[in-house]
Amino acid sequence: MPRRYAVLDVFTDTPLAGNPLAVVFDAEGLDGSAMQAIARETNLSETVFVLPPRDARHRARLRIFTPGRELPFAGHPTVGTAIALALEDGDGGADARAFGLEEEVGIVPCVVEVTGAGRGRARFRLPKLPLSVGERDPDEAACAMALGLEPDEIGFARHRPSRHSAGVPFDLVPVRSRAALDRARASEHFDAVFGGGDHPAVYLYTAETEDPRASFQTRMLSRLLGAGVLEDPATGSAAAAFAGALMQFEPMGEGVHDVLIEQGFAMGRPSRIALQLQIEAGALVGAEIGGEAVVIARGELYA
Repeated sequence: MPRRYAVLDVFTDTPLAGNPLAVVFDAEGLDGSAMQAIARETNLSETVFVLPPRDARHRARLRIFTPGRELPFAGHPTVGTAIALALEDGDGGADARAFGLEEEVGIVPCVVEVTGAGRGRARFRLPKLPLSVGERDPDEAACAMALGLEPDEIGFARHRPSRHSAGVPFDLVPVRSRAALDRARASEHFDAVFGGGDHPAVYLYTAETEDPRASFQTRMLSRLLGAGVLEDPATGSAAAAFAGALMQFEPMGEGVHDVLIEQGFAMGRPSRIALQLQIEAGALVGAEIGGEAVVIARGELYA
């Protein structure tokens, strides 16, 4: 039977920017192998399959696939699918709508506002707060070698390489400047340094930004994105893990902190991710990821 789908650009309000996402609405009857084959066919960084929720109190159950594997959680699929579902429900006006999405990592609470025809903004609360992972943090000299940079270009202020996960693990590598961020690449040593673990992915960041309102500009490099694809234009799960690095290296006080993150600029796909941290008694007690999305295509899938 035909299955309805939509393609959205996520973490942007501009078509053909941000991070593309395919959402298959009528996914009942598809097993994991079929979903993986469809994700290879779309060849986007992620494809989401919408299923009836296990608990009727929630809006939907999601399965998220890259062209090569299933993910327990991802940020831009959560934001984009939440907006796509609100548009499917016919919500309009300024009223925000709240619902839960069931993902493999757990229940993800979302708040969505439809802002116009085929567009909206959403935010979600992290189902898991970031934790430091691995026996030790990455070595600075090894990071530089793997990224084609000089050792003194790794790190700035208090920031040093670290590993954190909020459901999906990332190597988080601070670089000294925007020039170093733009110049970074996967050298022949990339896999040897970052290829270990179940999710070899590197999130580079610098405090030099394009927009003065932004706090950091970032890039995400991974071998898991699909054939011939190394870089992702907007990575919400990496921004979630990055909250752990901020807690480790930034002198953040009590209360709510809003952090605007730029990504995708080096790819010509500018994206903006809103990260919010809530700190109490010196500990991170809650975090949210937010952003906008716009529908750029709709159709039917015959598979």
